[in-house]
Amino acid sequence: MHVMYSIGIYLVSGLYWLASFFNPKAKLFVDGRKNLLDKLKHSMSGNKAPVIWIHSASLGEFEQGRPLIEAFKLQYPAYKIILTFFSPSGYEVRKNYALADWIFYLPWDTRKNAGQFISIVRPSLAIFVKYEFWHHYTSELKRQNIPTISVASIFRSNQLFFKSYGGFYKGILKKFSYFFVQNYQSQDLLKGIGIQSVTVAGDTRFDRVHQIASTATPLPIAERFKQGEKLMVVGSAWPEDMAVLTPFIHQQGDRLRFIIAPHEIDEEALQQVEVTLKGKSIRYSQADGKDLQAYTVLIIDNMGMLSKLYRYGEYAFIGGAYGKGLHNILEAACYGIPVFFGDKRYQKFQEANDLINRGGAFAIADYSDMLEKYEMVSNAENFILACEVTKAYVQENLGATEKIMKYCQSILKV
Repeated sequence: MHVMYSIGIYLVSGLYWLASFFNPKAKLFVDGRKNLLDKLKHSMSGNKAPVIWIHSASLGEFEQGRPLIEAFKLQYPAYKIILTFFSPSGYEVRKNYALADWIFYLPWDTRKNAGQFISIVRPSLAIFVKYEFWHHYTSELKRQNIPTISVASIFRSNQLFFKSYGGFYKGILKKFSYFFVQNYQSQDLLKGIGIQSVTVAGDTRFDRVHQIASTATPLPIAERFKQGEKLMVVGSAWPEDMAVLTPFIHQQGDRLRFIIAPHEIDEEALQQVEVTLKGKSIRYSQADGKDLQAYTVLIIDNMGMLSKLYRYGEYAFIGGAYGKGLHNILEAACYGIPVFFGDKRYQKFQEANDLINRGGAFAIADYSDMLEKYEMVSNAENFILACEVTKAYVQENLGATEKIMKYCQSILKV
């Protein structure tokens, strides 16, 4: 199986190389790994400080690792942080993240790459976020007795780790020093294959979104647009989401205002949203000095603002669940407001299932379902209950970062 795994890595890397000739994301993926180990060696040459290595697959996992990076920088200022990404969607967005001392793509998981990477970095601690389980890297870390932990990880019974024929993949998990998982099901699954070094810590994203909500600064344009009226914030909206929301906006426009942050903000995507809204919208970049009460929708045409906008909403609709997968609903839930999203691809997100079961979130099939569930939750008594549910849910799940840091204190020297 070891040989098949290594062959698989080479085959996948070859497919990315072929795709790089016509796919921009694949090109970033390949170009970012050219001479990577040489660049890493040059960048880290002469470093005498101890190093903590944190690896995230992509941007979403980075947000789960981010509270730990901030905690390490505060509690262990003598340590340096190297942050790695597997995907361009993480690296290209966060390659200038100020709190990491070095930021690189992760070299492909071959025995040679893993040995060279770890010899260059010489980490005192390695942290893999959520789903990242690499055979050669974990083998080399284990061989060198470097503490290796998995944080915010979540497991399901249908994964290879828990199949009778999944011995090779079980072996990868058993090389980790400790697991901090999101739920008790994950803990039970790990213990069922003989892994006892596991704690249910929860999801570090709760700590992150709570911090954002606690330190959010006012956005004057959003405040002028709201003007004390009821408002729904639509985050990371795809065309499939807008197909459901557009008739709802037309129907509710006299009673409810909307802030929409499209998932894509290129000119073509923004114009597509504007056309469907039939002149009732204005872009954020064009709103300064305008009478915003003349518009029903404020379209966000910039990046990085969404998490601060939910504070202005009485409701939130989170995009992605009709297509590739639901985006982050915790950024909205931390403000204690009801959350809506599509009913197709949300099931693998623990927080979505939990909030649906508690009555703080609602999966929407189509426009008529959206209208029906909105009318139900907008009833004063139901609205208060939904708000209390989402706020309490976030409060109950705070503290994962602190639990992980307590463990790290037993490993790291000040």
